[in-house]
Amino acid sequence: MRKFIGKFLAAGLCVAMALSSVTVKADSVDQKYLALGADLTASQKKKVLELLDLDDNSDYKVITVTNKDEHEYLDSYLSSRVIGTRALSSVTVEQKDDGNGVNVTTQNISYCTSGMYRNALITAGIKNADVKVAGPFKISGTAALVGVMKAYEEMTGKKIPEKSKDAATDELITTGEVAENIGSDDAEKLIADVKQKVAKDNLSSPSEIKQAIEESAKDLNINLSDADRAKIQSLMDKISGLDLNVSQLKSQAKDLYDKLGGSQGIFDKIAAFFQSIFSWLSNLFS
Repeated sequence: MRKFIGKFLAAGLCVAMALSSVTVKADSVDQKYLALGADLTASQKKKVLELLDLDDNSDYKVITVTNKDEHEYLDSYLSSRVIGTRALSSVTVEQKDDGNGVNVTTQNISYCTSGMYRNALITAGIKNADVKVAGPFKISGTAALVGVMKAYEEMTGKKIPEKSKDAATDELITTGEVAENIGSDDAEKLIADVKQKVAKDNLSSPSEIKQAIEESAKDLNINLSDADRAKIQSLMDKISGLDLNVSQLKSQAKDLYDKLGGSQGIFDKIAAFFQSIFSWLSNLFS
């Protein structure tokens, strides 16, 4: 995956330069942030603004994230050569009311899916936000996660713990690597389901987490290689130490099942189990 990302990652994250074309309204009630790649050319900048549906009157607060910021979070997972020297991808983050959840859309992002972003952002502790990610041309979008987290911190005034940022970055990279073998849809569902189990049941020991991975893979009819099991195990070891919102994780997992046509997994199997019990009891008494 690291070689694959190298083909597309022209640095990408959401780094913003102060733009005269974007107006900031100090008295704006809605919390809206725009992060633009610091190394975008004028024409590239215009392109991503169009993809993000922004114009001269957009009331987004503009922030800056540099290629240095990208390296700070990605160097542990990708080589410096792969990360590159230019920050190109851009994002908008808009705070929403309780119950909105995390919603992500992408434009010109060739590797990271909206589900992969959403999984990772929830791990970082982000909630009730609409996020748009765009590149000036086809890029992997891996580095865009850094910009979203920085924009969210600015927007809420709350610092995301470093361990949460690290786990979120690890999750995005791990999901992409696992997806190479089982597909993006299954990788998204699997990671979301295992994460829910780990948080809900406070799993922390290697054996408990290993069992959760096996159960989720079986329930979702996914065959994992030993290498992918090890990657997910390492990721969940980090996630087990985070204070995650269990309700949000359950909603996230169910949304993925429904969206990706995978609801004939855990939830449907539970329903089918109880239905079989009711049918057995009915037959017994009749």
